[in-house]
Amino acid sequence: MRPGPASHDVVIVGGGHNGLVAAAYLARAGRRVLLLERLARTGGAAVSAEAFAGVPARLSRYSYLVSLLPRKIVAELGLDFRVRRRRISSYTPTERAGRPTGLLVTADDPTRTAASFRALTGSDREFAAWQEFYGLTGRAAERIFPSLTEPLPDRAELRRRVADEAAWQLLFERPLGESVERSFTDDLVRGVVLTDALIGTFTHAHDPSLRQNRCFLYHVIGGGTGDWAVPVGGMGALTAALAAAARAAGAELRTGCEVTALHPEGGGVEVVYRDADGEHRVGAHRVLCNAAPATLARLLGELPPQPAPEGSQLKVNLLLRRLPRLRDPAAHPADAFAGTLHLAESATELAAAYQAAAAGKLPDPAPAELYCHSLTDPSILGPELAARGYQTLTLFGLHQPARLFAPGSGIAAEDALRAVLAPLEAVLAEPLADCLAHDEHGQPCVEVRTPPDLERELGLPGGNIFHRELAFPWGADPAADRWGVATAHPAILLCGAGAVRGGGVSGIPGHNAAMAVLGR
Repeated sequence: MRPGPASHDVVIVGGGHNGLVAAAYLARAGRRVLLLERLARTGGAAVSAEAFAGVPARLSRYSYLVSLLPRKIVAELGLDFRVRRRRISSYTPTERAGRPTGLLVTADDPTRTAASFRALTGSDREFAAWQEFYGLTGRAAERIFPSLTEPLPDRAELRRRVADEAAWQLLFERPLGESVERSFTDDLVRGVVLTDALIGTFTHAHDPSLRQNRCFLYHVIGGGTGDWAVPVGGMGALTAALAAAARAAGAELRTGCEVTALHPEGGGVEVVYRDADGEHRVGAHRVLCNAAPATLARLLGELPPQPAPEGSQLKVNLLLRRLPRLRDPAAHPADAFAGTLHLAESATELAAAYQAAAAGKLPDPAPAELYCHSLTDPSILGPELAARGYQTLTLFGLHQPARLFAPGSGIAAEDALRAVLAPLEAVLAEPLADCLAHDEHGQPCVEVRTPPDLERELGLPGGNIFHRELAFPWGADPAADRWGVATAHPAILLCGAGAVRGGGVSGIPGHNAAMAVLGR
């Protein structure tokens, strides 16, 4: 069927944060923009919700920290949005010589961090290696991150920009495990470094495909520093500000509208969508797809891209009456839970967990990391909860691929929850249950999301939080795809995490797709 006259300059499929970024930029540039969102709300995975009945705590239900969002996007769109830096980077509990201890890494107190490394390892060697390793990645981040909102470079151009052969080899050429093992000797320290290569990515340190390197790259270059900050007011504060900016600029945002087909023809696109009133068709000069490439293929009636996307994570939200005490006598809960608390994430444990999951078994112990949002930003709690000392916990489990939860596997979300909480219970000085809050029905305030849950609730194929495998931030032919957002159809562009420089809460694909439409 031929598309009718284009009634919109741009139709955006999906109202996640990247779609909202694109809508705001394009409407501010005078384009007629219609955004269609399947759910009853915008925001995609970057939302806040009162997850527990009758309990006024607005948790970042899916995505939860901010690193890759450029300040220029916040400034150019005039967003009323702030982040707050965590004073603790991480704490990793362990046991040495039969006694509980741990590694504390602060954000701005190198003397305290050095003392923790020394107490754990018995020398200053690992801390010196830590400083050298992250000095290298930090310098690369300063050079790479600004390029993400510029026209797409080719590989050679990015290599010239990095201008550091050691950093280039570490990040782009050799499996990350080689560099980590060459730099560090302590198994726990190696694991802490490697976790950034495994977020939502089912792989291992020595994967020759370098998918671990791609994941690691995007976790250490954010903002040119690699810092991960807390969104004040929760992640929903960002998408609320983006929606407000888009509407103020004149974009039309429609929720409850599921796009069911796209028909490119004659230089435009017919968009077919369904709402409570039935099926509708609108024409557009351009369509920006904030959904995954696999979803776009379905809308076009094309074969899905291969390999099929597969997420690999378990998200758990908890509300506590108070933070639990830890077995490590030197670990104060206000420190241990303020940053990323690593559980069962030594290099050996990570490798064993990958092997178990690859064999179709739940990892035991199951690696995970968690943090307390409300220690840094108590505004997500109702005044009474905050006054009574309630705290939130956000847990992210690694090596929990979607295949483990396939029908007939015999593995349920409750099994995965027990597997990721067991390492936490092992380092606590009291049962977690003694600290858990309960909702108005008397149920523990615990919420679990598996990859199939993310596919069902958010439309993420395979529950993949990155939409597809992450890509290095360059193009084979930037002249043909100046912004890294092109598809096989000139009138249809990607504006979501499936774009070349997508993944994470960044707004970068939305910005870049808008720049492509505007010809900048």
